[in-house]
Amino acid sequence: MDKGACQMVKFFLFVFLLSSLNAGVYETNCVVCHQKLPVSIDKYFYRYLLKYSSERAVKKAMFEYLKNPSQTQSVMGEAFLSRFGVKQKSQLSNAALKKALNIYWNNYKVFGKLK
Repeated sequence: MDKGACQMVKFFLFVFLLSSLNAGVYETNCVVCHQKLPVSIDKYFYRYLLKYSSERAVKKAMFEYLKNPSQTQSVMGEAFLSRFGVKQKSQLSNAALKKALNIYWNNYKVFGKLK
């Protein structure tokens, strides 16, 4: 294999690994914990969507809640919070959290999916 082809293969491997890591942020930091709760992860999304409406507002509200969770910021009902408490503060970096929220949004958004 010539040098140019080898560099191209390395480039594609790098892009593949990078995209795998991005998906991994959401899977390993969000889905794993939410699987332990009786409310599926998509239900949180719909509660945020009902309250905040737009992609930008939903992501902003979720980001702020995950960085500094409180009962007053939660979209979950009082009974849920009494039983399970308020979520622990996210330890993800701002960039990683934003990537996870983008993946979450793309997985559950209804816009463009309704017929």
